[in-house]
Amino acid sequence: MERTTIDLWVGIFVALGLAALLGLAMKVGNLTTSNIGQTYTVTANFENIGGLKPRAPVKSAGVVVGRVNDIVFDPKTYEAVVSLNIDTRYAFPKDTFANIYTAGLLGEQYIGLEAGGDEVNLKNGDKITQTQDAVVLEKLISQFLYSKATEGDNANKTAAASTETTGDALDASPLDKVGK
Repeated sequence: MERTTIDLWVGIFVALGLAALLGLAMKVGNLTTSNIGQTYTVTANFENIGGLKPRAPVKSAGVVVGRVNDIVFDPKTYEAVVSLNIDTRYAFPKDTFANIYTAGLLGEQYIGLEAGGDEVNLKNGDKITQTQDAVVLEKLISQFLYSKATEGDNANKTAAASTETTGDALDASPLDKVGK
């Protein structure tokens, strides 16, 4: 093969590799197009949203039913107000639960909607009142370590108390009881 032909094939493979990386970056960043049509907007308040970002998916039963539109901080309630755009094809009851979940190896966070049983559906401008915050791994680890430390202190106190009782029993002679 000629040198120019080899260079041409190398250039084609490099261009395909760059296009694949660009596509992967768009997929990870939720920048790819979706089939969401007309939407209605609802809001939900969370004490902790973790790493939730605008354009994150809103899912119900694993199906993308909308996207996170906006996230703002409410200085009065000290909570994050998340605005959700939900496809008009999907109607959810007013008592729907909104939970923040983590998916995938990269830790992408999304909102999961769990439908309630109310007969009245959410409409544009409504607020989802029942929410569950994101699980923060650092908080779980600190709670686990604290509980283990507390168990260790209780075990040390129990061991010390049993040593004192055993020590008293060993110091006392059975003959002491006979003479009394």
